[in-house]
Amino acid sequence: MIITPTKSSSEAGQKLIAQMLNRFLETDTGCRKMVAEILAAVREKGDDALLEYTRKFDAANFQMSQLQVTHEEFDRAHSQVDAEFMETLSLAVERLQFFHEQELEKSWTLTRDDGVITGRLVRPVAAAGLYVPGGQGGKTPLVSSVLMNGIPAGIAGVEKRIMVTPPNEKGEVHPALLVAASEIGIDQVFKVGSCWAIAALAYGTRSIPRVDVIVGPGNQYVAEAKQQVSGIVGIDMIAGPSEVLIVADGSSRPSYIAADMLAQAEHDPQALAMLVTTSPEIGDQVVHELERQLQELSRREIAATALKNRGIILIVDDLDEAIKLANNIAAEHLELMIEKPDTWLHAIQHAGAIFLGNYSPEAAGDYLAGPNHVLPTMGTARFSSALGVETFLKKSSIISYNRAALLEDGPHIMALANLEGLSAHAKSVAMRMKGED
Repeated sequence: MIITPTKSSSEAGQKLIAQMLNRFLETDTGCRKMVAEILAAVREKGDDALLEYTRKFDAANFQMSQLQVTHEEFDRAHSQVDAEFMETLSLAVERLQFFHEQELEKSWTLTRDDGVITGRLVRPVAAAGLYVPGGQGGKTPLVSSVLMNGIPAGIAGVEKRIMVTPPNEKGEVHPALLVAASEIGIDQVFKVGSCWAIAALAYGTRSIPRVDVIVGPGNQYVAEAKQQVSGIVGIDMIAGPSEVLIVADGSSRPSYIAADMLAQAEHDPQALAMLVTTSPEIGDQVVHELERQLQELSRREIAATALKNRGIILIVDDLDEAIKLANNIAAEHLELMIEKPDTWLHAIQHAGAIFLGNYSPEAAGDYLAGPNHVLPTMGTARFSSALGVETFLKKSSIISYNRAALLEDGPHIMALANLEGLSAHAKSVAMRMKGED
């Protein structure tokens, strides 16, 4: 049996729950040290380091002249994709564009009765780095990553969107990625990947501009690099293995549940597919469906490893227990395959994305529904959110006093400043109250 359904109240069930609640994965020290060395090399040697690492790990004969994608390469890419792809791409762009336009924040001000003006000025960052993984050496182009990263940045008003993605062994980028980038207005694409690409974006090189924010998924080296440069630049999040938590009752479809668990499991051997159900019968039927559907997958070995090592099916007493557990787990993807799922939405406190009902597969959110698929993992949905337009915005406070208002507030400002031992703060107010030059 690939997964054994377990009662949540049992000793084994409590152990599984503890594992889910403490699933944060630390980067191994070897990876941390190697990434630090690569970051330092790129910071010191710039393009020369990029060329060295790209030749070593991606394309042995790579030349510096190949680093930036040319207009000719963009044109050629358009001739290499078919009409069916363009139709799908157009629909995905339209859906994501419309959804993310609703997220755009506006600047605002308030004027008090005494004439003091306060507010918030919302502005985009000047440059954003968009990391797009290679996808099995370019064989499986992650078009959705281009769209999910690039569209919100464009809506935010980011002037420079710099996309980086590793080249294949021939020093090329899959045409579907270039067409996707072109369709959403990204014309600066560099063939560079892994942690040296993150370093280039964070520090800048002769060829690649320095950016203010770096977003996008990647392997453990990319995640570690983003963590090490955070503070120098902004980042979206530190992403862990993909995860789904499905809450199901007796009305759910075992075949759909199994399909969605496998959709997560095929990502990575560390992916986490979890089911919490009020029905022991559903739990048993899902196990049968997992074993049956697994044989039909192109990535069945990866999925089987993930399910065997990290797959979980828990049997709970009722939906109240299931929802409480879901909130504690704070999963990246939460699917409510229950009767009238919308009536439980108010009870959900922590989740990256919430999918309601039997006909809302997580895959719809990955590609076409509209919301972003870059989501908090490993329980970080307790305090963080999906990537969105706000990821590329920064806010400045606005304060404008007239003399009469300062005379009114001045004594209180000075009282607090003096209490904190900051006499110069107090004096800066006192001078204005006295009318001193």
